[in-house]
Amino acid sequence: MKKQQFNKKSGPVKNHNASRQANFESRPNNKKKEDFAKVNGGVFVYSKPLTVGELSKAINVPVPAIIKFMFMNGKAVTINQLLDDETIGTICLEYNYDFKKEEIVDAVNFEALKIEDDPKDLQERAPVVCVAGHVDHGKTSIIDAIRHSDVAAHEAGGISQAIGAYQKEYKGKKITIIDTPGHEAFTAMRARGADATDIMVLVVAADDGVMPQTIEAINHARAANCEIIVAINKMDKPGADPNRVKNELMAHDVISEDYGGDIMCVEVSAKTGKGLNDLLDTISLKAEVMELKANPNRYAIGTVLEAKLDKGEGPKATLLVQNGTIAASDYVVVGEIYGKIRRMTNEYNAVLKSAGPSAPVAVTGLSAVPQAGDRFMAFPTEKEAKEIAEKRALEKQKQERGANAAMSLSDLNNLVNAGKVQDVNVIIKADTEGSAEALKANLEKQSSEQVHIKVLAASAGAINDSDLLLAQASHAIIYGFNIRPDARITAKAAEAGVEIRTHRIIYEVLEEMEALVKGMYKAEQVEHVTGQAEIRHIYKISSIGTVGGSYVTSGTIKAGSKVRLLRAGVVVYEGELAGLKRFKDDAKEVKTGYECGITIKNYNDIKEGDIIEGYEMVDKE
Repeated sequence: MKKQQFNKKSGPVKNHNASRQANFESRPNNKKKEDFAKVNGGVFVYSKPLTVGELSKAINVPVPAIIKFMFMNGKAVTINQLLDDETIGTICLEYNYDFKKEEIVDAVNFEALKIEDDPKDLQERAPVVCVAGHVDHGKTSIIDAIRHSDVAAHEAGGISQAIGAYQKEYKGKKITIIDTPGHEAFTAMRARGADATDIMVLVVAADDGVMPQTIEAINHARAANCEIIVAINKMDKPGADPNRVKNELMAHDVISEDYGGDIMCVEVSAKTGKGLNDLLDTISLKAEVMELKANPNRYAIGTVLEAKLDKGEGPKATLLVQNGTIAASDYVVVGEIYGKIRRMTNEYNAVLKSAGPSAPVAVTGLSAVPQAGDRFMAFPTEKEAKEIAEKRALEKQKQERGANAAMSLSDLNNLVNAGKVQDVNVIIKADTEGSAEALKANLEKQSSEQVHIKVLAASAGAINDSDLLLAQASHAIIYGFNIRPDARITAKAAEAGVEIRTHRIIYEVLEEMEALVKGMYKAEQVEHVTGQAEIRHIYKISSIGTVGGSYVTSGTIKAGSKVRLLRAGVVVYEGELAGLKRFKDDAKEVKTGYECGITIKNYNDIKEGDIIEGYEMVDKE
């Protein structure tokens, strides 16, 4: 007699798939056809760009009338021309309609789906735990000890090179653990819209204390509204001092329960195994308080943890199921990629027929390699999966890259005026810790009942890649106080859509933020950096002063322009160019890749390695 396959919680697989199908079809967001334009009580409601002909039909106004109206307003249009939102609004107002654009959420943009499950269908799920911290503080060694395997020994230098996901059964319940190469991978996933982690275990070495990457991990966890548990590792070492770690964490508002805070700290040793059960107990307790639940009786939706092109199996992706159940026969859409799952395995390479919420699985069968952090969704038929993937591909072509990039101050101002922003995220980098803390305290005071200023991180030093990544993931603005980004960081920020604003007077920052909170921000003039030059030799000439033999590394240095002198990213002087020469001749400008001699008006204390940055103030377009 053939055995019937059962799922532990949801009964026979056949019935389970039937309930998934019913759940999928009953979702209101999976309609086959949506009305994209209609008039509702004098309000014209639409959800996508319309042509003149489509708008004419929807508001019952003849096409020639619309074309004539637009021509009289200086714009020639045709019946098949696509209209932008501003033009649609102008036409609606002319013909006495109010207008409103709605975002239609369906399976095509399933990232925006707000899944509303019947409470009776919800079941307890395993917590998803991310392990992060400073390099060599023992992140992978802790996971290695928990799993009783030897992951770290097979990695280059004992450092994680890729995201791994594992499940540990502890006291009858499972815990899903994501071992990342650090907080940057964790945040890179969030930058693409993946909030996959419930709890971050922050690993701090007891003999080393809080280090730069520890602080960055704390900032990234807070930006993700992620619960934090501190694992104080290497307690077996002679110099271990957990109290020192707790005191150092207090400076970053991570206050342990011992000191009256709400952060659980566990002393562990990955080498001896001390405290590992206590860490698992703490994770289980935190998960119990969080009441994590999901519905296994629906088609799966979740996040790609990692992906690669395997020589033998083709595109291979590690998926984290966040809700629903994924089966080995499902069709999956990831980004603009789709495919039927050919093979599904767990972390031990055991073949699976299905996997429920919080389970990490490796799958093959996709048509291409997706990006880590992309969302995926399972569908019942190949036709539907293919159709949705094609629609998503077309939609992506219409959108600019960097849809998740941080917004500019002007964008935020428009949203504040429209009442759509409650939190304004800010990252502060300053020349000293004192300046950073002072600016943080004063900025947070600018918050109002409607708009809250949230400082994600405030520290001394030059703006780095980690700051850009955090800003991109959190839609934040970076404020540089008495510091300047170098050419590489400026280029990367522009590519990511991150706005960096620099000031030398604290009141300018506060006035700018106060105006934003009140919805009155007006950017009349903006600073435009023309170029940067590195000083490579110093020449002292009695009749002129100190001349910097320089090499233009980016842009153009212009004679007579305003300049600032940067030393290790910090502004040490701001003034004007007194002279600019190519060989013995005066030059109007010197471009990238050329050498020149530079003198600064009323300033001679220049050194080799300094950066001279030229800039000008221009009217904002």
